[in-house]
Amino acid sequence: MERKHLETVHIVGMGALGLLYGSTLSEGGAEVRYVVDEERFARYQGMNVTCNGKPFSYKLVKDQETEPADLVIVAVKSTGLEHALDTMTGSVGPETVIVSVLNGISSEEIIGERFGKEKIIHTVAQGMDAMKFGNRLQYTRTGKLHIGLAPGEREENLEALKDLFERTGLGYVEEPDILRRMWSKFMLNVGVNQTCMVYGTTYGGVLCDGEPNRIMISAMREVIALAAEEGIRLSENDLNQYIEIIGTLDPDGTPSMGQDRINRKPSEVELFAGTVMELAEKHRLYVPVNRFLYRRVREIETEYI
Repeated sequence: MERKHLETVHIVGMGALGLLYGSTLSEGGAEVRYVVDEERFARYQGMNVTCNGKPFSYKLVKDQETEPADLVIVAVKSTGLEHALDTMTGSVGPETVIVSVLNGISSEEIIGERFGKEKIIHTVAQGMDAMKFGNRLQYTRTGKLHIGLAPGEREENLEALKDLFERTGLGYVEEPDILRRMWSKFMLNVGVNQTCMVYGTTYGGVLCDGEPNRIMISAMREVIALAAEEGIRLSENDLNQYIEIIGTLDPDGTPSMGQDRINRKPSEVELFAGTVMELAEKHRLYVPVNRFLYRRVREIETEYI
C-alpha cells in the first residue's frame, strides 16, 4: 500500500496560530492556502502581513472555489468555529486529514461530527508565545504541536502528518496519551489565559508573587479535580511543569485572552470557565475561582460597548 503523502494545506483562520503555522509550512515547501469567505477575501486581498518584522506572502482562496486539500488546519477562535466548519466544507475530501489547534477539549468532537472523526488527528499547540496585533505577528518561541491518536482515528493519517512536519521543519511531539495532554493544556489555559485578561497582566506578571499568581494556580487546581471525575489523571506535578513552561515564554507577552482585552474583542471565556462550570455542575464540584474569573471577564467585555 502506497504511503499517504500530505502536500496541499488549507488553513482556516489568519490569527496568531494560523499565521505562525502557515508561514512555517510555506517556508518548508508545503503548498499553503488560507481559505476565507467572500467578505474576508475582499478584506484580506493585498493586505501586508509581517511575521517578526518580515513580510509574509500568503495565498488566499475563496471557500466557494476550493478543492479538497491533503490537510486542513483549523486555527480560529472557538467563537468562530461554527462559521469555520462552513468555510472549510469544500476543502475536505474523503482522504483529507484535519487538525485543530483551538484551545479547549471539545473542538475535535465538534469537527468530527461534521466531517467524520476518522479524519481527525488530536492536536495540542503548546509552548509558543505568538501574538498578533493588527497585521503584525510577533513571537520568540514557536513551540511544538503535540499530536496523537484518540479512539477512531487512523494511524496512516498520523504517520503522514509526522512526515509533513519533518519535511517542513514544524516542531512536533508524538503523544502516547493525547487526551491527557489536551486536559493538561486546558488546565494551563484556564489558569493563565483568564488570569492575564482579568488582571491585565503578562506571562511575567502571573509568575510574580501576588493575587494573580494565586488565582491562576487555584483555577488550575479546580481543573485537576474535574479531570479526575472525567477519568483523566492530572497532578500537582503537571501543574508545576506548566508553570515552568510559562517561565520560558516572553515575560512581556500575553496569551490570547490577554490580547482580546487589548484588542477589545470577545474572549473564549465560555471555552474555559464556562466549560469548568458546566462540568462542575455535572459532577457536583465547587469551583469558586473559575466562577469569579467568568464574572470578571464578562464585566470587562461589557466595557467594550
